[in-house]
Amino acid sequence: MKFKSQARQNQLIERITSQHLVVGIDIAQQTHVARAVNFRGIVVGNPLSFSNDDDGFHNLLQWIQRLQSTHHFTAAIVGMEPTGHYWLNFSKWLADRQFEVVLVNPHLVKKNKENRDNTPSKSDKKDALVIADMVKNGYYSIARTTPEAFTELRVLLSNRDFVVKRLVSAKNQIHRWVDVVFPELRQVFKNLTGAGSLATFVCSQHRRNCVIYNHRT
Repeated sequence: MKFKSQARQNQLIERITSQHLVVGIDIAQQTHVARAVNFRGIVVGNPLSFSNDDDGFHNLLQWIQRLQSTHHFTAAIVGMEPTGHYWLNFSKWLADRQFEVVLVNPHLVKKNKENRDNTPSKSDKKDALVIADMVKNGYYSIARTTPEAFTELRVLLSNRDFVVKRLVSAKNQIHRWVDVVFPELRQVFKNLTGAGSLATFVCSQHRRNCVIYNHRT
């Protein structure tokens, strides 16, 4: 198993040649940060901060093209963390422009923070550089693009799971409050979440609150 894992990592490293500009992106909600290295890990160019919109993406594109032209790179590979949903549109934008997009494990990014400066400090520029280092060392996975129909289906399934969890939680709360406030209701209704049961429970709660209020006043 270890041999297969090492062989896989070697294949990922061999994909990156001396002609590659390796770009690491620290993904955020509004502003991303990019750093670049060559295949040996030597930093290339200055950091770039760009907005999470079309104008920002074009700024990144011009930055990459400028570095490729200056340092004579003919290819580029872009690595990023799959942070929330903020990376999805960005990665698709890059893939549509024939960039090779890869993903790194956020847990491994955290572990590799000391590789550059022997400190566990965190910053957007440092994280982007750590991501670029991980990519050139083969610690990445290739981002797979899926058809739009599958993406929509994934969203629908996620929404369904969320609704089901909320529904189960609501039913559990109903059972709890029936046991606390009106346990006799179980002798009348088999289904406590039915319309009749809920109406009876709400009416009884309303009358109980009125009695308490009148008693206090």
